[in-house]
Amino acid sequence: MDSDVILIGAGPIGIEVAAGLKSAGVDYLHIEAGQLADTITKWPRHARFFSSPERCAIAGIPVQTYDQEQLVGEVYLAYLRNVVEIFDLRIQYHERATSLRRTNDGFAVETVTRTGVRRYSARSVVLATGDMNAPNRLDIPGEDLPHVSHRFDEPHRYFRQKLLIVGGRNSALEAALRCFRAGADVTLSYRRAALDRNRTNSRLHLELSILTAKEYIRFFPSTVPAEIRNTSVVLANTEKEHDFSEVDADFVLLLTGFRGDISLLKEAGAEFDGSVPRIDMDTMQTSVPGLFVAGTAISGDQNAYKVFVATAHDHAPKIVKSLTGREDAPHGTIAGRRYPFSIDDIRPKDS
Repeated sequence: MDSDVILIGAGPIGIEVAAGLKSAGVDYLHIEAGQLADTITKWPRHARFFSSPERCAIAGIPVQTYDQEQLVGEVYLAYLRNVVEIFDLRIQYHERATSLRRTNDGFAVETVTRTGVRRYSARSVVLATGDMNAPNRLDIPGEDLPHVSHRFDEPHRYFRQKLLIVGGRNSALEAALRCFRAGADVTLSYRRAALDRNRTNSRLHLELSILTAKEYIRFFPSTVPAEIRNTSVVLANTEKEHDFSEVDADFVLLLTGFRGDISLLKEAGAEFDGSVPRIDMDTMQTSVPGLFVAGTAISGDQNAYKVFVATAHDHAPKIVKSLTGREDAPHGTIAGRRYPFSIDDIRPKDS
């Protein structure tokens, strides 16, 4: 047996679980497919969190920002590096878990590194692999053209270019605003009839509502791309059959969300409700004894956005308690700024 626990994934909640395991004296092995918080490294430059700093803090280490405003991704990455160094967490980077199988006394994990395949065994496994492993593809003609992307990186490349953004959630709205301010000619396509303020950040929704109403950003509601061409995109009306329109586009951003990878859970024999793993929310254990899930990975491959770093701070102490019986795992921010928080607190209330 290589270790008592193998922890897979080193995003914020994975780091928080690791801090709890180390504080409890657990013999564990921590592996990460990329770099620390790899998903955040792929965010657009200077992207801001929608959650407040205290809700992004982990392992009892507070986040201080010079302006007391929401964090940007680059600052948060520096904070996470600091947390790892404070706890001196040992993480094996650039090691991707490719297989997870049950054995008579626990689990067998197989990984791939730059130097080849590695094999480990453990009594328990914790998956903190996130929910942004792959984009939600539309599977339409032209989706793989070089001027089409599923990720928004930074707005400068779209200066004085005709940019079509597909999507209507926070990432699409934020990209539309930033690219508009950077001098892009922005068009927004969304499959619903209107932008839903209950599904988006209130500030983004207000600004987009004003700009689209004044037609500074063109808005095509109830549309989805049917075909992407070299200099244009054919949009299909979702409410009227055989109703199409064509818009000019030098670049296309398909910001239609991402989904998690549930292949390891399936291989280990976990039970699902649809594509969401069945989890005992008191322990974070799946239907497979000894197999736990933490963070946004509990959403499976659903694009539901019901779990965030801000709403997952109870996962680490639940897992540590289940494994060791201890209830003192460091989590969230300092006690004075730690307060209950759920997805319902994020959604605007109808007046």
